Amino acid sequence: MLNSAAARTSFRDQGVVRGRARERGRAVAPGLPRLYSWDATGTNPITPKAGAVPINRPDGSGPGFTALISTTVSTLDFARSSRTVAPGDPKPYSFVPFAKDAVTWSAEAGGHAPANLTTAQLKAVYECTVTNWLQIDPSLANATVKPYLPQSTSDTRVAFLKALGGGTAIAPGACVTSGPRNDRGTDPVLDDIDAVFPYSVGVCIDQVHRGHGTAVESPGPLTLRSINTIAPVDAAQNINAPFLATPYGRLLWHIFRSAEYTGADAHGVALRSVFGPQGWICAHPAVIVAYGFVPIANCGSITNT
Repeated sequence: MLNSAAARTSFRDQGVVRGRARERGRAVAPGLPRLYSWDATGTNPITPKAGAVPINRPDGSGPGFTALISTTVSTLDFARSSRTVAPGDPKPYSFVPFAKDAVTWSAEAGGHAPANLTTAQLKAVYECTVTNWLQIDPSLANATVKPYLPQSTSDTRVAFLKALGGGTAIAPGACVTSGPRNDRGTDPVLDDIDAVFPYSVGVCIDQVHRGHGTAVESPGPLTLRSINTIAPVDAAQNINAPFLATPYGRLLWHIFRSAEYTGADAHGVALRSVFGPQGWICAHPAVIVAYGFVPIANCGSITNT
């Protein structure tokens, strides 16, 4: 939101948007647009803007986009998302990228999981055709693999399953348990030596190496693992460029009502002054890096539904 509060649509960029809002608030002169944002969890309902009709707090890329679709500028200005335009999306909405992230798998430190799995092995685990670590490698423990997925509204879940399916999301098998919140390894069910759980690489870096984790928002006992022998994090504690270039890399977006974002009025100018190619966000890539993600050359470009 500009001079108000934005719909929360994906946990993984919650911290970076909050940080950018704080930094922009310090940088701009009085009277100029400021960026505000709502977190994913908390009390319900929320009143995003003064005088707006209360709405349920959006939690996930889908609910955030739905909230934007079902409201007007008097309630929401934009939504955050870690998924791009999809078939069937309503028109006309503008998806504007600002950074890149990646998704990998995680497992408990000191548990039975190996340091690396291939895409084929992960696919077999989540389709439940592999259910014991011995089926992956006879040197591993004779123990049942326990695959978990985040809640159904999580785009980390969708992105991970799509990467396993080569662009088309696989259908999880009956052995898969859904429910733990995405990018939160502190859920007690994940404190298991046989648990496997997808995780945002950027969020994990932010939580562990950028000092923005909390007692709840952290990997807990989980550590990130490699896929196809490519490590997700490099020696400088950034997302590893070779991993980012795999199907496990993904863009992070802001979504707008197209007419508002491209409008020549003061509101459109204000939106572009924050989110556009020459806007504040794209002009300050160091803030993106400070929260674990990777700046992109096409920051602020538009993809229309």
